[in-house]
Amino acid sequence: MTPYWIYQAIRAKSLTFFTAVNPGIEAGGFYGEHKTEIMKHISPEYLAKTIFIPLGAVFNELPKLLINNELGYPIIAKPNVGERGTSVSKIHSEDELRQYHESANADYLIQEFITYPIELGVLFSRMPNEKIGKVSSVTLKEFLSVTGDGKSTIEELVLQNTRARFQLESLQKRLGSKMQEIVPFGENRLLEPIGNHCRGTKFVNANHLINSQLHEVFTRVSEGFDGFFYGRFDMKVASIEDLYEGKNIRVMELNGVSSDPGHIYDPRYYLWQAYRDLMWHWKRAANISIMNQKSGIKPLPFGDILAIVKGHFG
Repeated sequence: MTPYWIYQAIRAKSLTFFTAVNPGIEAGGFYGEHKTEIMKHISPEYLAKTIFIPLGAVFNELPKLLINNELGYPIIAKPNVGERGTSVSKIHSEDELRQYHESANADYLIQEFITYPIELGVLFSRMPNEKIGKVSSVTLKEFLSVTGDGKSTIEELVLQNTRARFQLESLQKRLGSKMQEIVPFGENRLLEPIGNHCRGTKFVNANHLINSQLHEVFTRVSEGFDGFFYGRFDMKVASIEDLYEGKNIRVMELNGVSSDPGHIYDPRYYLWQAYRDLMWHWKRAANISIMNQKSGIKPLPFGDILAIVKGHFG
């Protein structure tokens, strides 16, 4: 894919053309963007309740914050600057929150745990001269789980599962002695509540859901965000019917120009299809950048990109 990326950089006349795609997001959402700065542009109607916890905050203040924001356990805790599911945890009690808080080495977020049954990744983009944008990727997330046979332990079931066995070490660390529990016959046991690919979640191509209604819904969801033209909404919804009506939607986060069209990771998807769809999205991002540059928005210098990356690891 590198030659194609270089081709788009030549078209856009900048190696960092992607940083001009979303002028309302730091570096276009390429890397190191703060979730809170993005989420404040999303209408509360669609947003999961979220509390910002700065590094160094006193833990004893947190229970009151939860009460004031009408949040009860379980909750989700995650870094304000994310990295593909790293350090995202489902917290069930004050003791677990204390452990997370004491181990945190950066600002983090507390977010309500949304119980809606359907979790989706929806990639949406809009050309700067268009009123209605376009949904180009819908990914349905199937969480890591095993089905009991009435005689095998969770650990044995994990080892028998092609996808789950790659998560064995992390599951052993998190579940401990519970890994030796025998799962009753036919019971589906959820092992990982975080919908991230690198944590065992199966990404399923749900592009059959794309239609004109969906384009209009996400145009409305994003309309209050000045300077946003390309990104992926990670969200939960009560039903597909509600999705089309634009109700009972809860966005957990919005990622910028570095967003992948998650449907390409469906195990049934052919590699050539993934290349084709990536090229479409990269071209789309380049076209948005070109149009934004014509209106006076300049890509960041390459040195600034290096500084952002260095600052994240520094």
